Amino acid sequence: MLVFTGRRLLQAVPILLGVSLVIFGLVHIAPGNPIDMLMPPEASPEVIAQMKAAYGFDRPLHMQYLLWLGRALTGDFGVSVFNSAPVLGQLLTALGNTLVLALLAALLGFSLGIALGLVAALNHGRWPDKVLSAVATTGVSLPHYWFAIVLVLTFAVFRDWLPAQGMGDDSLPLWQRLDHVVLPVVTLSLIPMGVIGRLVRATVLEILGQEFVGALTAKGLTRGPVLRHIIKNAAPPVLALMGLQFGYLLGGSILIETVFNWPGTGNLLNLAIFRRDIPVLQATILVLASFFVLLNLLVDIAQAAIDPRIRR
Repeated sequence: MLVFTGRRLLQAVPILLGVSLVIFGLVHIAPGNPIDMLMPPEASPEVIAQMKAAYGFDRPLHMQYLLWLGRALTGDFGVSVFNSAPVLGQLLTALGNTLVLALLAALLGFSLGIALGLVAALNHGRWPDKVLSAVATTGVSLPHYWFAIVLVLTFAVFRDWLPAQGMGDDSLPLWQRLDHVVLPVVTLSLIPMGVIGRLVRATVLEILGQEFVGALTAKGLTRGPVLRHIIKNAAPPVLALMGLQFGYLLGGSILIETVFNWPGTGNLLNLAIFRRDIPVLQATILVLASFFVLLNLLVDIAQAAIDPRIRR
């Protein structure tokens, strides 16, 4: 197990380096310069040149990349071009807010998805299977932003039961502001619920058709122990998908955080794109991509711990 873990850690290093190179290159493909956008029209060429030198935009791209990567490895992402605030502080605050949504949405979506998939598979062909399969398909098919708008109209505009936007009073602890979390969490959990539910149903149905299930039943095992064996065999692919879905929850919440005005990484990324704030943009994408790679690494290790065949 230690050899497998070490091998996967070494494989993650070039992946992260490749991710950083792609992020740096893609951000600089867009035409224009953020300094040109921020400086007033009457600014002299000397002042503009000084600003570009201060942010390192006057150097060749390969030098900018090496300097940026070296600082990023130490946690120094520079300062924002827009407000001159340290990027790391803004990013950590936004990442903490996004993790609140992602963790709660993952807990809700994964739990419902596993429950829906198991019940549907164990009632294959009967009405619970048809109803729950339709629910899972609906969860996958509905656009996030459209469902978010419908929830806001229903529970905030027409009924005034829940707040429509924001996180509430920052001076209060989170548990006293849970009403602000309900709508974005329900919206974000919709797709993971549907995706996990469909995979669990398909995987459990496949396992139910295997010979060892019949052998366990013939030995006199009750439904509970047989179900535990089924769940153990279904766990590796489900764990892999859960890791991917959690990564999507972290990185794919731009529209949801914009709709609910939630100050997370999605909202920060959206503002950085419109402001051409390259330091914030690079740091946010790099951190989210690194989370995605590390999540896949943890999922691979968890799969190998559950199923020893994966280590070979």
